[in-house]
Amino acid sequence: MSDKSTNLLEVVSTLLNQQKVDWQQVLSKVIEGFDCATGTLHFLDKETGLLKLRAEQGIPEFLLPKVSEIPIGKGMAGIAAERMQPVEMCNLQTDTSGVARPAAKETKVQGSIAVPMMLNKILYGTLGIAKPVPYDFTEEEKENLMEIGLVISQVLIQSQ
Repeated sequence: MSDKSTNLLEVVSTLLNQQKVDWQQVLSKVIEGFDCATGTLHFLDKETGLLKLRAEQGIPEFLLPKVSEIPIGKGMAGIAAERMQPVEMCNLQTDTSGVARPAAKETKVQGSIAVPMMLNKILYGTLGIAKPVPYDFTEEEKENLMEIGLVISQVLIQSQ
């Protein structure tokens, strides 16, 4: 793990260890740490089975109703949750795979990734970040995002 990654994990861990977690601040630090422009943090609602938006940054207001609740298996976040592994796109604007929902292109982001937040193979939500330029996330970046998701999952368990 690089020094930058270690520092980011330490910052996120510190934020998560506060009495009352500021999820918006956690997401902002992750976005900043990966030099991204936008991001979302969804928590799994065990009763409905939907991913519910807990924090967002840089998502156009008119898209918020479309990303506020995401079914497992739909869109990047839903597919990352379903597969329990990262889902990424080098350029969301030119994607033809059908993984990204049509409304996602309206965010104007390109290099994007969604990772499941899980602990002991149990899903707790998803974390998504994106850059305004085409970008392939490195294996180390994917591992770091999964580690952040693990730490968030631990906090969610403790707060239940």
